[in-house]
Amino acid sequence: MSRRASRLPRAFYRRDPRTVAPELLNKVLAADDGRQARIVEVEAYCGPIDPAAHTYRGMTARNASMFGEAGHFYVYFTYGMHWCANCSCGEVGEGVGVLLRAAEPLAGIELMYAARPKARRDRDLCSGPARLTQAFGIDRRQDGIDLVSGKSGYTILDDGIPPPAEPVSGPRIGISKAIDHPWRWYVPGNPHVSK
Repeated sequence: MSRRASRLPRAFYRRDPRTVAPELLNKVLAADDGRQARIVEVEAYCGPIDPAAHTYRGMTARNASMFGEAGHFYVYFTYGMHWCANCSCGEVGEGVGVLLRAAEPLAGIELMYAARPKARRDRDLCSGPARLTQAFGIDRRQDGIDLVSGKSGYTILDDGIPPPAEPVSGPRIGISKAIDHPWRWYVPGNPHVSK
């Protein structure tokens, strides 16, 4: 990444996830070990008004990170085999956030291949929420880390590339409730989008 990049501030995340999600497109997920990928697909989850959200029925030990301060990871285990990473959004206690669904690898690609040895091409490294977390070494240990502080090992950067002027939006993937809400956004034409 040749442009000067800065961490997204807390205020960026402290908004409605339906506003944050499309604005996360083209931002860069970065790890301290050099792995970087441009976010190309996201989904918003809106807590108490969203039956598909893990936080719909309130706070539990499992989802507590979504109810804390905005700009933290909420990492959860799904289907008994995969980790998924969300950014907490909104105000403390709201339980809202954005799922990182897919990203385009930019740097540290050899580390991503080491973490995903079955991947055969770059577009398979971070195309889907489970692939993304595998490629970045994200698991339960990262649940609750602060993406804003610069001290947690992971952050999201703005390198000056704006979100697409007209991102594609549509229904979220892999859910059985609130399936018609158009709360999934992705970069049009990007081959790293999951579906």
